[in-house]
Amino acid sequence: MNETTARRLTGLAGIATAAAFMVEVPLYFVYSGPPPDANVLARLLIGVIALACLIVFVTAFRELVKRARAACEWVGTMAFATGLVYATVTLVSSGLEAGAVIAADHPIDPTVTVSGTYILYGSIGRLMLALFLATVGYGISRAELLPPWTGRSAFALAGVNLAFVPSLFFGNDPAHFYAANGWGTTALMGAVLGYWMLTLGISLYRSAARRAPVASPALHR
Repeated sequence: MNETTARRLTGLAGIATAAAFMVEVPLYFVYSGPPPDANVLARLLIGVIALACLIVFVTAFRELVKRARAACEWVGTMAFATGLVYATVTLVSSGLEAGAVIAADHPIDPTVTVSGTYILYGSIGRLMLALFLATVGYGISRAELLPPWTGRSAFALAGVNLAFVPSLFFGNDPAHFYAANGWGTTALMGAVLGYWMLTLGISLYRSAARRAPVASPALHR
């Protein structure tokens, strides 16, 4: 895989990840009480698809960093590892929620009922995502993959995620912004990640055209 192909694949994976997150997050706010099973399972399925796309993104990003600047390969590897851990933790959380909803004989709100997901979606997820974003930002900056603002935005978003790590001390009411499972800690951070991934994905995909080799013009006799 050359650098141009890696840019296109990484960009497309980022756009696909963002699209799925942007569809998933609003489904959490459709119902004020326990949502019907169809709503919960639909948003979890969309979330699983988003995380599968994220795994493609982190894999392609590692390859892109290696192709762009071999000395920064370790940064791409760290971004891959932390992104994979984040995806795995969130997939486990989704599995626990889906299992509880399928087993229940009445509608439940898994964001409250399934206590095992509180810090998986919350503090643990926020810390892993902060590490991932910081390494992506560093990789973008060191390998000069994109304009400086893309790396700075990754660092800023990493800082915001770190600010939510102590949320495990603030209860389990999802209506509270800063609770362990609060809408700020979980849904808002998911929405912000989606919009950031969309911007990054578009930037990476468009940058492939600027990096593509240009054929030499034919010589006229």
